[in-house]
Amino acid sequence: MDYSNFISLLLKGNPRAAARLITFAENDIAAAEKIINSIYEHTGNAYILGITGAPGTGKSTFISTLTKSYIAQGKKIGIICVDPTSPLTGGALLGDRIRMKQNFSVNNVFIRSMANREQLGGLARATEDVIKILDAYGCDIIIVETVGVGQSEVDIFKSAQTVVVLLVPGLGDDIQAIKSGIMEITDVFVVNKMDLAGADKKIAEIKQMLEFRKNYKYDSNEIHKKYAKIELWTPEITKVNSKTGENFDEFLELIKKHELFLKESGVITNYMKNRITNETLQILKHKLTEKVENLLNSDKEIGKYIDQAIQKSLDPYSMANLIIKMLGLEKE
Repeated sequence: MDYSNFISLLLKGNPRAAARLITFAENDIAAAEKIINSIYEHTGNAYILGITGAPGTGKSTFISTLTKSYIAQGKKIGIICVDPTSPLTGGALLGDRIRMKQNFSVNNVFIRSMANREQLGGLARATEDVIKILDAYGCDIIIVETVGVGQSEVDIFKSAQTVVVLLVPGLGDDIQAIKSGIMEITDVFVVNKMDLAGADKKIAEIKQMLEFRKNYKYDSNEIHKKYAKIELWTPEITKVNSKTGENFDEFLELIKKHELFLKESGVITNYMKNRITNETLQILKHKLTEKVENLLNSDKEIGKYIDQAIQKSLDPYSMANLIIKMLGLEKE
């Protein structure tokens, strides 16, 4: 299929073209490849903000209020909301369309809900492609809301310049604040629903966790070698009320502060290298998995290997090595 007409309209800021191209990219990796090849030189201008947190922390309401704040600044906003897919039916509720309905008719706001299609890590396979399409579409800020299923949801730090984790008072005990995983990839902690009792206690717990761990995602030997005199980023903490908009000015200042840190420290270069490396790795995994699945379903020799594995005359590792050899990927 020729996507040139859609791409031409996309670069002119046509929202329907953006929607169609996103659909093509979601449904077919071959289509995504053609689209990204055509628009890649027009990407890299948007600031990507990742929002994550457990269910019930108010991510959708938070993003809705944040969007209003950015609109007031004259920004063009893209919002990607990733929802979980049912392992039984393959369907997804895409409930953010309901929660953010007040922003659907607002100019300069593009909202796209997408199912994760059983992809682990909180994002969908096509998330990076959708980010690039919205970037080429002309968005200044792209907000990515992850599935929201818990502390294994860490892939967002590979895509977003700034990762925001939402917490609320009364959700979990003190131990929750010192767990690894999602808490270690955070740039800004936000205690939402600050009107509830325990908001200040939650902030104290986060501070205690930061003192306890003392190792952050920018704290690497490579950064110390290149930027030894630069103070590394310690995650910031604030509290907001998403329903009233209270304290959102302070939150926006923290985002600006982190953006400035990325630029002045040179960390943004490492971020770009890591993002491109991780994205390429994901594409390779998808393409190689597809090749292997096709081989498993079509090659009679594979059936013999499976029978041998059932009879215990061939173990799964040896079978995998034989398949690698069939694909021509064995080491020289």
